[in-house]
Amino acid sequence: MIARKRKNIVFLFVLTVMALCACGQKSRQEQGRTYHVYYENNDETGIFSQPYVTETEGKEEVLEELLDQLSTVSGKLEYKAPLSGDFQLLSYSIAEDQLTLVFDENYKWQPVTTEVLVRAAIVRTLTQIDGIQYVTFQINSEPLTDASGTVIGTMTADLFIDNAGNEINTYEKVKLSLYFANETGDSLKVVNRSVVYNSNISMERLVVEQLIAGPGEGEKAFPTINPDTKIVSVNVKDGTCYVNLDNIFLTQIYNVTSDVTIYSITNSLVELPNVNRVQISINGDTAVNYKENISLSTVFERNLELVE
Repeated sequence: MIARKRKNIVFLFVLTVMALCACGQKSRQEQGRTYHVYYENNDETGIFSQPYVTETEGKEEVLEELLDQLSTVSGKLEYKAPLSGDFQLLSYSIAEDQLTLVFDENYKWQPVTTEVLVRAAIVRTLTQIDGIQYVTFQINSEPLTDASGTVIGTMTADLFIDNAGNEINTYEKVKLSLYFANETGDSLKVVNRSVVYNSNISMERLVVEQLIAGPGEGEKAFPTINPDTKIVSVNVKDGTCYVNLDNIFLTQIYNVTSDVTIYSITNSLVELPNVNRVQISINGDTAVNYKENISLSTVFERNLELVE
């Protein structure tokens, strides 16, 4: 009798454990997979994610569902859905592990700051899908380009994470006054540009990067620096900004005067509150002449006489 009771207790125990395991498995199945859908914050300084759970399986089925989430506007207006702007996603295609999104012409008319955040939110959301590692953007049949006309190319989630592992919400927005050439290349024009940048990059380096990238579409100015120029280093000490470039800088491909190029850099940097003077070197050497008539051993100061 006692043995029979023990067997019954053991049997009930086993049934209970099996029931609990089944409930746990069912709960996990009901829970589905969690994705992080990225949105812009309202002041357009960064992106953040919201968890989204789905039981949907299959690459294209999940993609359709996440695209729908990226288009859905919050009822409380707490954030901006990246695909809810004044542009349309016309189509998409998947080739192996690369997703291509095709937008209409309105996409490229977004403000620079907004476009970067929209792109970051979309790429970081969709590359979570199994089988999608790379994303490219097209405007109709043409590849997406940045403000300087350079093709953006293939993107991964890592593109929007800095070296410290922080996501794009550590980026900041700043307004810069940049000096580019006029149409004839003998004077400077001021371009005021809003830029989203990684806060780990110095403002001085950012200015030089923007000058090398050149003016954007609609800025009605012309480039002053060979776009293949590489920055070796940019440092500031005691009010002097030391700009060290590679020797490509010496090869001028635009029809601008040497003064316009030198003071494009100088005037743009002196706009920063901590810079009063600029020293330019080539691979660390200042004993160099630029276009044979300007010695880079000179420490340059602001020159507004060249400005239209």
